[in-house]
Amino acid sequence: MCSYCGCDSIDVIGRFMSEHVEIINATGDLRRAVEADEPPLVHQRVAEVAGLLGPHTGAEEVGLFSVMKRQDEFTDYIGQLCGEHVTLDDLLERVAEATDPAVRQHLFEAFEQAFRTHIDREDNALFPAAAVSLVGPDWDEVDSLTHDHDHTTGRPHAHQH
Repeated sequence: MCSYCGCDSIDVIGRFMSEHVEIINATGDLRRAVEADEPPLVHQRVAEVAGLLGPHTGAEEVGLFSVMKRQDEFTDYIGQLCGEHVTLDDLLERVAEATDPAVRQHLFEAFEQAFRTHIDREDNALFPAAAVSLVGPDWDEVDSLTHDHDHTTGRPHAHQH
């Protein structure tokens, strides 16, 4: 988590960073279930991670990403992050579906590495850039869009590219 620029003091960014920590913690629980080779527990832990990850990425895409991608210098980066959201969802689903313990372990490791890399790209690049690039009305819109996004349903979200 970024702690050098103070961007976490912006409400929505602080929220997203806190959610990153929550998802990392749930991913640790998933890791332990995978390592113990307990398929029912793996499925439960995958559901917990997905229940945190889906609403989180949906809120990012609907709010911060949709406003930031209007600035040409962020469009490609936002597109990459949205693509990473799709990859994370896919890897997590594949962890749940894997029946071979070695394959499940490999897929989990790929998910965890991709997720940690993704968080780093948001926390240490996108969020600080947002803090210096967006102005008052932009933040009002991000807050409104993020607040209006129903992140409590647990329904899959459409990734915006």
